[in-house]
Amino acid sequence: MADGDPRPPKFFIMNAAILAAGLGTRLRPLTYTTPKALVPVLNRPLLGVLLAQLQEAGASRVAVNTHHLAEQVQHFLEVDSPPGLKILVRPEPQILGTGGGLRSLAAALTDGPFLALNADILTDIDLAEIFQQHQEDALDTLVLHDCPRFNNVWLDKKGKVAGVGTPPPHASGPPLAYTGVQVVSPRMLKWLPPAGPADLVTAWRQAIARGEELAAVVVSGHFWQDLGTPEAYLTAHQRLLSGTCPGLHKFFPAVSDPFRGAGTVLGEGVVCGGGVCLGRQVRVGRDSQLKNTVVWDKARIGPGLTLENCVVGHGAIVQSSARDTVLV
Repeated sequence: MADGDPRPPKFFIMNAAILAAGLGTRLRPLTYTTPKALVPVLNRPLLGVLLAQLQEAGASRVAVNTHHLAEQVQHFLEVDSPPGLKILVRPEPQILGTGGGLRSLAAALTDGPFLALNADILTDIDLAEIFQQHQEDALDTLVLHDCPRFNNVWLDKKGKVAGVGTPPPHASGPPLAYTGVQVVSPRMLKWLPPAGPADLVTAWRQAIARGEELAAVVVSGHFWQDLGTPEAYLTAHQRLLSGTCPGLHKFFPAVSDPFRGAGTVLGEGVVCGGGVCLGRQVRVGRDSQLKNTVVWDKARIGPGLTLENCVVGHGAIVQSSARDTVLV
């Protein structure tokens, strides 16, 4: 804690959950072979970044659900989890959705509120502070911000969640967006069916209609990026490589543009025009030009090519120039 920081010391016990079972359909074809939770960000699997952030925030136990390519996630958790952080894996043979997944994760954790994160976001929001702001009488505490593309959560005059989606009659002010970060009370589980798939937004709406309180913490001045599409994934790298999010740099090696993994070789005359991240053991042929492009491990890019706004998948062999494309 920095000198003069008014926050209390981290004396609390925080459990956390990561919703990582999704199919990652918007990132296909990349997610046909890589689960969305393991998509690399500056060559580090996103799940590894989230776990490191939770450990720094004071989490002692983290539950992670799995479904799509579950064996890859399981292997990663076995070999690359931060030391000292207890990981509880909750496989889903049948995908349970946001509500069913949250119910399964809650069952793995002890009684009491827990922090929950979606596995397709990157943010520097202070997770410890969010956890400490949760009040016992709140069913959930949703972390919201102004992000026009996703703004659909309405607050009432008291700053509580009044509705999601269609504006409720008692809404006050413009809508905000859910960040994918929340603190969940055990009482939330009674609004979810005891088994099978369930939708969390539906449960929120039902709870609000019955008079339950969903609290909100509205944040600003932070870094936040959805990674759910190739365009958003590239934007995240542009922002990281531009140095505009120093709060996240500690979770990666020294950031430079281009960002190069170990064993990567660039041929003579290669030009990187900004926003370029190259994985490990990548080969780029002579006189090629790369701009706003992320290349995963062991890919091969032929000589004399131009790639712009592209994502090159693991081990891909690229022999033609491309723009605005996912290459696998």
